[in-house]
Amino acid sequence: MLKIILIIALLFPGGMYSKNETIDFTLQRKQMVEKQIFHRGITDKRVLNAFLNVKRHLFVKKELRDKAYDDVNLDIGEDQVVSRPYIVAIMTYAVAPDNNKKVLEIGTGSGYHAAVLAELTKYVYTIELLEPLAKKAKKRLDSLGYKNIKFKIGDGYEGWEKYAPYDGIIVTCSEDHIPQPLINQLAVGGRLIIPVRYALNMQELILLEKDSKGQLKKTHLIPVQAVPLIRGSEKND
Repeated sequence: MLKIILIIALLFPGGMYSKNETIDFTLQRKQMVEKQIFHRGITDKRVLNAFLNVKRHLFVKKELRDKAYDDVNLDIGEDQVVSRPYIVAIMTYAVAPDNNKKVLEIGTGSGYHAAVLAELTKYVYTIELLEPLAKKAKKRLDSLGYKNIKFKIGDGYEGWEKYAPYDGIIVTCSEDHIPQPLINQLAVGGRLIIPVRYALNMQELILLEKDSKGQLKKTHLIPVQAVPLIRGSEKND
């Protein structure tokens, strides 16, 4: 027994730790921000700091934490994913978050994107149709001390009219069109961003801006691949 203990001490001079416990998440987060976000053209300091502050590894499954800061989507259960960091960043940057603004998020998922938005805006209103994900996300974000996020379990296609209009609307899942209720709930001067499907397995990130006359300017950004937006009637299909 003593021989075994000595061997372990030589192999693990700092003690025995699991794979995730030995990972320098702070370093990985800095590298993620530098390589995946800053070097791809998003240089806004507030946005970069938000991604430095939010610990992405706390929003993924424990067995996937070693991949938390990789340039990939990660499974969060219920056939849903947390989008790769750059996609979260470009969607966040596109709605021009500000300390005095309020943002509506469609598709809470793990709560990662809501946490990033909460670092940048006055209020975040987030909707998730899948109750297990919604409850886990709320518990997680509450435990992390976020006080400026309101949660709703429901059909994101319909938005959240009670708190409209919104300065920014982020739809994290794809549709083959832009939902009219969300356009209606967008404030004058507001921005809405959504992945739109236009062909089989083909999606593009679309930015809508509403001017002072209520007219919409549409900008095509980049190709993306997001999970479909699930409607309320499809919840149990």
